[in-house]
Amino acid sequence: MHTTRLIFALSICALTAGAQGAQGDFVARDFRFATGEVLPELRLHYTTLGVPRRDAAGVVRNAVMILHGTGGSGRSFLTPTYAGGLFGPGQLLDTTRFYIVLPDGIGHGGSSKPSDGLRAKFPRYTYDDMVRAQHLLLTQGLGVNHLRFIMGTSMGCMHAWVWGYTYPEFADGLVPLACVPAAIVGRNRMMRKMMMDNIRTDPEYRNGEYTSQPRGLLGALQLLYMMGSSPLLQHQQAPTRDAADSVITAYLAARFRATDANDMVYQFDSSREYDPSSHLGRITAPVLAVNSADDQVNPPELGLMERLMPQVAKGRFILLPITPQTRGHGTHSLPAVWGHLLGDFLKELPER
Repeated sequence: MHTTRLIFALSICALTAGAQGAQGDFVARDFRFATGEVLPELRLHYTTLGVPRRDAAGVVRNAVMILHGTGGSGRSFLTPTYAGGLFGPGQLLDTTRFYIVLPDGIGHGGSSKPSDGLRAKFPRYTYDDMVRAQHLLLTQGLGVNHLRFIMGTSMGCMHAWVWGYTYPEFADGLVPLACVPAAIVGRNRMMRKMMMDNIRTDPEYRNGEYTSQPRGLLGALQLLYMMGSSPLLQHQQAPTRDAADSVITAYLAARFRATDANDMVYQFDSSREYDPSSHLGRITAPVLAVNSADDQVNPPELGLMERLMPQVAKGRFILLPITPQTRGHGTHSLPAVWGHLLGDFLKELPER
């Protein structure tokens, strides 16, 4: 068998055999949100791969936390495309060497969320709340007192920036993929508001007490598709009228079945106070920030990264050009595109 194919096959075997990781739940008692609301029991679901290793002082030195995007979960990284390109034998994050932590953020996956029962009475969490909960999960739930680096995609990318100034000594490095360390304004905020308004202004929403998903959820998902997709990829996937109709119909049907309206409103509302721009000088860890030129959520023509990155003491920004391999905003989940940059970054991180 060709060497490259053999390595890929071994990676897939590792993914399926050891593979899907260990899952668990940590419960944070009497968790107080930034709004002042308190949840007696905040459940934080997680997946881990590998084993933590400590130095002589008891500090964990091989842990890596990877943070998912809006509407996702930690287990969304366990795909052949992502895990198959990073976690296998001899790969950058080989799980025989690294301890990989994949949390589900508040309001997502198996963690506490509105659809569990509280509906629109669930606390209005923010990114700061989500990061603080991740810190509790690591330190109190998993006994992890240090991270080799934090990598995040989209919302997880923004969480990585918040981690950088909230807990500046906790991680040796930060790898934010597909975001900007600034307030969500302009077109980005407009699209989020339209998604939330599509749901909340629908009479079927009933202030969150609906018995079936309101039709406004469909309009929100339509906007979400346009927000996260890539014109070049869409054209390639749907080169005819019938193909275009079929692709979008299938996407919307699948997402509608898998999405709860309250959960979606809360997920997008949680970004309302995000703004690391005035805190960038407090980030001491090396940072590798990567965006792609076809990202409709973070369009490069705004010039925000070029203006903000000089404030990061050890920061480097890479803008990936549009290629047949990029996928717009979703490029953040394609290590085949940016993995070489991560490899160089890891070589440059100081040894501990």
